[in-house]
Amino acid sequence: MALLQTDFFSETLGMHTQLYVILPERVSGQIGMSSNVSSGAWKTLYLLHGLSDDHTIWQRRTSIERYVSNKPLAVIMPTTQRGWYTDMKIGFKWFTYFTEELPRVCKSFFPNISLNREDTFVAGLSMGGYGALKLGMSRPDIYSHAASLSGAVDIAEICARPAFAEKREMEDIFGRAEDVPGSNHDLFTLAENLRDAPQAPRLYMCCGTEDFLYLQNVKLRNHIKKLGLDLTYEEEPGVHEWGLWDRKIQSVLKWLPLGEEGV
Repeated sequence: MALLQTDFFSETLGMHTQLYVILPERVSGQIGMSSNVSSGAWKTLYLLHGLSDDHTIWQRRTSIERYVSNKPLAVIMPTTQRGWYTDMKIGFKWFTYFTEELPRVCKSFFPNISLNREDTFVAGLSMGGYGALKLGMSRPDIYSHAASLSGAVDIAEICARPAFAEKREMEDIFGRAEDVPGSNHDLFTLAENLRDAPQAPRLYMCCGTEDFLYLQNVKLRNHIKKLGLDLTYEEEPGVHEWGLWDRKIQSVLKWLPLGEEGV
């Protein structure tokens, strides 16, 4: 595999930002990492970080590079800082950046990645779990699969009783707490919008049963199931920690339609 750190200027954000990128590499002599992945079009996974982390964290805390070493998959690890992958009420337009600018920029930097919907996936943990579901549910024309690991998925509850940040910070991002339910920030509403939509992403959720976000995940799971959307849900004993996420990102990779082409 090739691991790249990419620093570039974002027109949407009006500032420099960063990516970590894992790209397939055809190698035979690297111990434990041999791969025969072709140089054809690669599928793409946008892998999102949590609130207290950045674009480097998946590479530092998991073995993601080893897990994708023999797959025709590019892994794009961007940053949103503390922006919740959202066009902030006061601040940066992170949602616009992720859905409009980032795919185009990545294609220009890495021409072998595919921009086809069926080849484009998004996953994340905690805040990034919320972000992955928000991106996937809001733009099913871009993402065919969206996966949340221990996601902070009930944003209305979080804004009403902010446990992650000061109330003012959440208001700068989402606006007044009372305006969040039913808005385009609310995953429960976004799920309802998909019920009669012409296309919807396949969804994956997992959470540890001792995680402080567990009840939020069960609530959203039940809501999505009631709507009849395509959801794979897994839970196991565990808390909000990297050991669980290192295991479950492997489950996400098995769930994604990566196939054997190019391997």
